[in-house]
Amino acid sequence: MSSEDPKKADKEVQAMDQENKDEILQHFSTFKDYLGDQVRKGEKLNLSEKGLAQGAKRVSDYLNKHEEPRNREEKVLHELWQETENDKEKDTFARLLVRLAQQTND
Repeated sequence: MSSEDPKKADKEVQAMDQENKDEILQHFSTFKDYLGDQVRKGEKLNLSEKGLAQGAKRVSDYLNKHEEPRNREEKVLHELWQETENDKEKDTFARLLVRLAQQTND
């Protein structure tokens, strides 16, 4: 979500070294802060709400497939993401994640 192309969000997460990823995912508040920073960067690049949500969706897909939840909050998010039945529900979930991240920026 830190570039103009939200498709690059999952590549950015993949490229992150494991130690940095561990640090971000260890505590939910750190994860929210990280997500908030990424949303803020996207907003500065004038990404639309839809673009921000697409980035959040890609990151969520990546985390769901490649990372184990490391705390209760991430476990809930993981389980909710798995229960989404179609792209429309995933889009809604991703928009909610963006809103959550925006609140950390206030």
